Amino acid sequence: MDQHEEDRATITAVLKRFEQWRLPQALEVKARLEKGGALTERDNEFLGRMFDSMRDLIPLVERNPEYQKLAAQAIGLLNELTKLAEANEAKLKHDD
Repeated sequence: MDQHEEDRATITAVLKRFEQWRLPQALEVKARLEKGGALTERDNEFLGRMFDSMRDLIPLVERNPEYQKLAAQAIGLLNELTKLAEANEAKLKHDD
């Protein structure tokens, strides 16, 4: 299998996992954070895995630039979740 075929197989698997598992879980976390909630330990582990996955996918995305916009949107969602969590944490500490 050449690099192009390997990349396509990997991209297909990554997109399927993202669509079926990671995006729904990220949106669930986002909904809780938008209501003022804090991250749970499970959320932190999930976000850590997502960050690690995105870092690991950089070479794949660099070889397949047609996926750069999608990767940027996923990173943007992670950034948004992080900012929401930080703001909520600061508010919770301030309210104590």
